[in-house]
Amino acid sequence: MWSATEPDQARSALKTICIPLLLLLIATIGSPVIAAELFGDFPPQINADETYIFYSHGLIVEGNNPQPVHPEFGTYDFPAIAEALFNSGTFNVIAHHRPAGTDADQYAVKLSNWVRRLINAGVQADNIALVGFSRGAQITLKAANQLNDLQINTAVMAVCFDGDFPTDPPIRLTGNILSIYETTDAVKSCHELLSRSARASSTKEIAITTGFKHGAFYTPRPEWLNPLSTWLAGPGR
Repeated sequence: MWSATEPDQARSALKTICIPLLLLLIATIGSPVIAAELFGDFPPQINADETYIFYSHGLIVEGNNPQPVHPEFGTYDFPAIAEALFNSGTFNVIAHHRPAGTDADQYAVKLSNWVRRLINAGVQADNIALVGFSRGAQITLKAANQLNDLQINTAVMAVCFDGDFPTDPPIRLTGNILSIYETTDAVKSCHELLSRSARASSTKEIAITTGFKHGAFYTPRPEWLNPLSTWLAGPGR
């Protein structure tokens, strides 16, 4: 038989269990749900409260093969990079596979138009980032230059010679800018480009050393993926 105190003890135990669960339910209902996705093209639906990352691959991937093999640098694993970038944060990733013979200038216009579509749909500029490697970084810089009336985020990898990516007129970026280069690669620092972008909110450059030259960015190596993901998340820019 129960003692006189057992019902009170049972009610107290029930409260101990139910109140935290109720508070958790209320917090869940009141919190926005971020349903980020990985896209191969511009997303059919735009959610204004979410973050969007555009990843532009290198020249070797242009065409039908998403995993081409370079005689010196090995396999460029475009699907693995896109997947790893998506898994590294709570943001939508648009990783479009460009066709062979893509005109860089025309594609840069297309990329900048995609960004403006996001802006027009209510996405904040600080929640948009253009990320590119090699040829994709060249396209990224050209697109970002067309968007310098905004304050989007721009990250480039392995794109500059002698500290710059020369164009006429020179590229001057705004927003937050990140450059990552491999010390054993022929393509190195973008210090001239960064210093010329006086209207930028922040500039940062990271040197990595893997020994894989240009191929350091052919797969989702943590040496570049981790600092890029941290930068994309916001803190440390």
